[in-house]
Amino acid sequence: MKIRVGQGYDVHRLEEGRPFWLGGIQIPSTFGPVGHSDADVVCHVLCDALLGAANMRNIGYHFSDKDPRWKGIDSKLLLAEVLRMVRGAGYEISNVDVTVVLQEPKLNPHIPVMKTCLAEVMAIPEDDISIKATTSEHIGFVGRGEGIAAHCVALIFRD
Repeated sequence: MKIRVGQGYDVHRLEEGRPFWLGGIQIPSTFGPVGHSDADVVCHVLCDALLGAANMRNIGYHFSDKDPRWKGIDSKLLLAEVLRMVRGAGYEISNVDVTVVLQEPKLNPHIPVMKTCLAEVMAIPEDDISIKATTSEHIGFVGRGEGIAAHCVALIFRD
């Protein structure tokens, strides 16, 4: 059995009046992340971790922010395409672990719905998806409410 691990990191600045998509769901907020797509950092770090584990480069390589096809796209569609590529190379997902760093809004009430949504997109059990939320204790760009960051580790395998 071949086992591989990948790591992802993403960051987006926050802006008033933008929708706040995270983990495939819309979070109630007066502000949201700015990006070429819907700027869903959870979907983006999942893509990067899975692509990294499969040695397939990163999300920017496959879905360039210079390509108008990806403008405003639902990041769940990007994640679905990454899963198609990873599974096409013979790998399956063992588990993923995401940490979101955001000062506010508080995310813990939304995590179960995110897990349900992502389990459906990824076709894996919710139990194989970990999502955690933390703040940066008012330090740095996240602490000042200027942005959001996320980290992810993914474990994949091939028999």
